Amino acid sequence: MPTQVHHVAIIMDGNGRWAKKRGLPRIVGHRQGVESVRAVVKASLDLGIDYLTLYTFSTENWQRPKREVDTLMKMLKEMLAKETPGLHKNNVRVKVIGRLDDVYPNARKVVDDAIALTKNNDGLVLTFCISYGSRGEIIDAVKKIIMQDRKEHIALDKFDERTFAQFLYDPDLPDPDLLIRTGAENRERISNFLLWQIAYTEIYFTKTLWPDFRRKEFTSAVDAFTQRERLFGRVK
Repeated sequence: MPTQVHHVAIIMDGNGRWAKKRGLPRIVGHRQGVESVRAVVKASLDLGIDYLTLYTFSTENWQRPKREVDTLMKMLKEMLAKETPGLHKNNVRVKVIGRLDDVYPNARKVVDDAIALTKNNDGLVLTFCISYGSRGEIIDAVKKIIMQDRKEHIALDKFDERTFAQFLYDPDLPDPDLLIRTGAENRERISNFLLWQIAYTEIYFTKTLWPDFRRKEFTSAVDAFTQRERLFGRVK
């Protein structure tokens, strides 16, 4: 019986390389990548996937040239403002995780508006990881634990993995079943993404650059996942 996929996470890599191959500015690749986001969201809705998590802007991305960062923040604002009404109509719940205090204020407002508008929807949960880094998330979780322990002593004998997960950015986000990395030629790595959550996640690498990754490629990745047997360290 095929393995069912509930949560797909994607490292959307290759926008810059896609543009470079065509002699175009990097920003053109980023704009084309937005079309892939639309295609993957639509495919997830059609396939009945419950959670889709997209690595949108990492904490390391702040180190890029200011002009590119400014443009990416502007694109984020424009994309969410344009797409949120349609997502809401399709019963999609928008969530965002990361160090959001670092996000530009005008983009942060649109992010907050999208979250507020869709908070009661019970369809696909679409999570954008913005100003996100998994090591940072784990460090922030430890800080929360320390602060909580100072207010109310935490019993160490009852502290386990499930307890720790409650201090992550989104405790309600289940572990991904499938992690896809696009543009993976010579880049078969995780890039500081959901390190805690992907302990037993199936990983799918594709050389397809993100702007070329559409419904067909997404469906192929999901189909490949359904043929895998997940034992989580056990035997049959």
